[in-house]
Amino acid sequence: MARHQHHKGNADSQTLSPSQRYASFQKVQRHRASAAARFAESLPFELDDFQTEANDALEAGSNVLVAAPTGAGKTVVADFAIYLAQERNVKAFYTTPIKALSNQKYHDLVDVYGPDKVGLLTGDTSINSEADIVVMTTEVLRNMLYERSTTLNALRYVILDEVHYLADRFRGPVWEEVIIHLPKTVKIVGLSATVSNVEDFSNWIASVRGDTKLVISEHRPVPLEQHVIVQADEYTEPEVLDLYRRDGNGEQATKLNAELINRLDQLDRKAARRRGEERPDKRKGFGRGRGGKGAKGHAPKAERHTPRRWAVVDELNFLGMLPGIYFIFSRNGCDQAVEQCINAGLELTTDEEVTKIRRIVDEMVEGQLTQEDLKALQFSKFRFALEEGFASHHAGMIALFRQIVERLFEEGLVKMVFATETLALGINMPARCVVVEKLEKFDGTGHVGLTPGEFTQLTGRAGRRGIDTIGHAIVVDHHGFVPATAAALSSKRVYPLHSSFRPTFNMAVNLLNSSDYETAHVTLDQSFAQWEANESAWQLESQINTLKNALAGYEQAFACEHGDFKQFMTLRMELSDIEKEGRRKLKHEVFLTDQERSRAFQNLDQRIRDLRKAEHEHPCRNCPDLQQHLKWGHRWARETRELQRVTDRYDSRTGSVARQFDRICDILTGLGYLERHVNAAGHIDMTLTEKGSLLRRIYSEHDLELCEALLAGTFDKLDANGLAAVLSSLVYEARRGGDGEPRHYPGGISGPIAIASSKLKGICEDIDILCEDHGLDEMQRPDFGILDIMYEWADGGSLGSCLYGTDMTGGDFVRTAKRLADVLQQIAVAQPLPFDGGERLAGLAHEAADRVNRGVVAYSGVD
Repeated sequence: MARHQHHKGNADSQTLSPSQRYASFQKVQRHRASAAARFAESLPFELDDFQTEANDALEAGSNVLVAAPTGAGKTVVADFAIYLAQERNVKAFYTTPIKALSNQKYHDLVDVYGPDKVGLLTGDTSINSEADIVVMTTEVLRNMLYERSTTLNALRYVILDEVHYLADRFRGPVWEEVIIHLPKTVKIVGLSATVSNVEDFSNWIASVRGDTKLVISEHRPVPLEQHVIVQADEYTEPEVLDLYRRDGNGEQATKLNAELINRLDQLDRKAARRRGEERPDKRKGFGRGRGGKGAKGHAPKAERHTPRRWAVVDELNFLGMLPGIYFIFSRNGCDQAVEQCINAGLELTTDEEVTKIRRIVDEMVEGQLTQEDLKALQFSKFRFALEEGFASHHAGMIALFRQIVERLFEEGLVKMVFATETLALGINMPARCVVVEKLEKFDGTGHVGLTPGEFTQLTGRAGRRGIDTIGHAIVVDHHGFVPATAAALSSKRVYPLHSSFRPTFNMAVNLLNSSDYETAHVTLDQSFAQWEANESAWQLESQINTLKNALAGYEQAFACEHGDFKQFMTLRMELSDIEKEGRRKLKHEVFLTDQERSRAFQNLDQRIRDLRKAEHEHPCRNCPDLQQHLKWGHRWARETRELQRVTDRYDSRTGSVARQFDRICDILTGLGYLERHVNAAGHIDMTLTEKGSLLRRIYSEHDLELCEALLAGTFDKLDANGLAAVLSSLVYEARRGGDGEPRHYPGGISGPIAIASSKLKGICEDIDILCEDHGLDEMQRPDFGILDIMYEWADGGSLGSCLYGTDMTGGDFVRTAKRLADVLQQIAVAQPLPFDGGERLAGLAHEAADRVNRGVVAYSGVD
């Protein structure tokens, strides 16, 4: 039976008037009769206040945005939205940013409502798609909106899980498209981390979708304590020290722990002594340069010993802090950490747990992969580590292996998971402790410090509700570590959420397919990106008004009886600008002939002579108060230039998204995807051509390049294997720098695959130039590095033979192959293809998709 919060006693009720008491009684009765109350009754736990508040608002007809820490129970509000949809006999969609989350939520909902009521739609899986409750990735919902799917007719609730993901540079814009385009009859439930500008985000949703209730809870259900783990040397056991000092109640306060600072100082001195003992000659001045110092005269700072990973795990196990997640920002680092623990002889499981692990792993693997694939993926090594209580979890692993780790960790059988930060996104794997190896990570270009938001996301998993009384976040002492950095990361409210929205070629044609040009502009002006730009523009607007008032005052001060002094100052400003910048600009301009260059300089000289003459003969020149007027005039000129600068900045912010859309439309018009014309009302409008209709159905980061290649007959000479191989270049992203070329082109450098690849490169370069000419960001270059591997796979090769001799992981290969199969399927169903041989190519794409989407690639993780 569900527990309920106690209401205040008779003492309180006696202070109310009879009418107030009756109103209060009616309110309680109404709530007891509500769906929210019935939902709460059905749960085996009491709801927190923020959950009740959000549920009541949703039932009353508001959109709801819930911002709360990881593990606080945000999903209860999503569960109520689905419960409400079922009561009202309408549809509910649950969207997630990643397939793993979709799969997990699908299983959760099937357990509650049964398989007949729940569907799943991801890029590669379709189960019961017309069900009343459908779990899907956000991209699938975006595509349904653009295709005007009839499935949306009965839709009334959409849950956007991890909605703060809209800040993601690559996939974030999809969230904004969904929020803007959903029918007005649909209510949104957004689940977000506690971002610092959540109020702004909520206001934007309200501006687009109407009444929106923001519910914030910064309370963690399980308190989190911050620690640092240090180790004097490899022969000594590590020490776990509090980051903050404790108050009289034994709870961590906000000031740094003096004991930690003193211990780090001791270890620094010990490191310096150790360095001196190792290099005695350096102390006596026998080293390089004077005084035995380094080349620049400074001895490198002695470094404290960094605790060994296995030693950290051993100590945490001894202290009873496991199960834990150990975040290492490197896939190789995660795999090495597992090996290091095994090599150190650590065992975290009992014989009974080993038996359970073996049974679960065998059950999950049975019938999913061939023995050859399992061997290629080093399955026996993976299983042995699991049986000892250790596992890696990162994107380089195939989905099946990650799901095995998640299941065993949730059941308390695997005690330590070494993970990259991708695990922090939504996957339900709470732990007693979270270990962060370093407070910096490599972002693809260099090492950058973690943000407070990232640190909060990682450490938020520490502390299992209903199991642990305290969660532990532990930073490992490392190169350059200072306690103040950890304190800054753990004490701040996280960084603000900023839009990454930008129009794309596909978005442009989809907008213009469903609305006219002016309406498309209005739609883009509703984006969070434009809303943010407009919010920052009001300060510039204030500056503009101040400058205009100042200019009006100066114009009054230099008013001249002899003539228009403002005109006189404008002449002087133009003359000054052209004398300073005119020749420099012409020197950098490209002219077709010397005569053209000479004519340009002659015209410039003539313009300068005309301006000098006009300035010299201006009537204000003869004013006896000229010097006094010029004093005000110079100030007027300075503020006029400032006004122009601020106005330019204001203009660049207001309507900035729509301007980018216009540039995209210009490119698409020039390439024949759009036709520009004037509609009956005399306004400019654009309509899609046959080419535009094709682009509308291609959802890819290389949408325009792919369409251009299809229309140019680039793939006409290829078979299914060759088509898969060449198109892999549009979905593959190499993890490390490479030259973007395969080890070899099947069929040789004169074969159809190499020729098609060369044509595709040329098309991509042409599009790049067009984008640059129109002031758009350059497109990502195609990467052919996986071409030969994908050809062998499409040709029926085993996973082991395809990956042999490469440094590609099974997880990276499978992810690329799934994305490739998705693009091939898009081509297969984008009929009729508007060119000769289109039907044949569609059939070829369908065959290629089947050849790619097999075996380990076809595994979806859904029973």
